[in-house]
Amino acid sequence: MIACADLTRTRDGQRVRLGGLVLMRQRPGTAKGVMFMTIEDESGVANLIFWKDRIEAQRPIVIGAGMIGVTGILQREGEVLHVIAKEVEDLTPLLATVGQSVAVKGQAENDRAIAVKARDFR
Repeated sequence: MIACADLTRTRDGQRVRLGGLVLMRQRPGTAKGVMFMTIEDESGVANLIFWKDRIEAQRPIVIGAGMIGVTGILQREGEVLHVIAKEVEDLTPLLATVGQSVAVKGQAENDRAIAVKARDFR
């Protein structure tokens, strides 16, 4: 998976895989069954387009997921970037782990904690 911010360095027509929290879904009546979705990761946002056939094929995920992974094709129109969704995966169960710290054991022989002085501004 790439970060949403990395889309700016990706060429038009390239296949990409990214994921994030669903910020909004729009399905305008004038869009002929197309859905627009915005997702966000820690680096930024990405705009997704779901054609009608993709919505129907994976409706529960497209309509209900709080966090998704999507594979699609990057489409550039000037400075505007969209990902045309081809496959979508429900990552909502992973929401429970977002923000949790992960302990990583160091590789050094004399691995020890480092005391960091900080100020409490409350």
